[in-house]
Amino acid sequence: MPPQISAVMLGVADLGRAKRFYTEGLGCEIDKDTRHFVALHLGEGAPRLALYEWDAAAQDAGVAPEGSGFRGASFHLNPESRDEVDETIRKAVAAGGSVVREAAPAPWGGYFGYFADPDGYLWKVTTYGS
Repeated sequence: MPPQISAVMLGVADLGRAKRFYTEGLGCEIDKDTRHFVALHLGEGAPRLALYEWDAAAQDAGVAPEGSGFRGASFHLNPESRDEVDETIRKAVAAGGSVVREAAPAPWGGYFGYFADPDGYLWKVTTYGS
């Protein structure tokens, strides 16, 4: 049986800022909220998104907390329309994120852009619709 992802954990520099970004900015619901950890509900059938203080997450894994740059992963959102792609990126920026790649038509016929959350995690927002 293949593994089933139940949660994706992000190590964050400022837990309060990250929590505000994902709840107030992107509309995620809090599932669990503790001093060093927040779990967010991303919708029916989706894994939870866990936010963990960076140093505590590194300590939990038994690795050094130093590290930067591209982390080798991005998260993908797939709204129904180009307008929803643009709106999602606007919400992320208004909540403290930044545009990494402006949304534009793709050579394969879709429409996509990237934003980064306040800790630099990349989110691709793409649609195959109009």
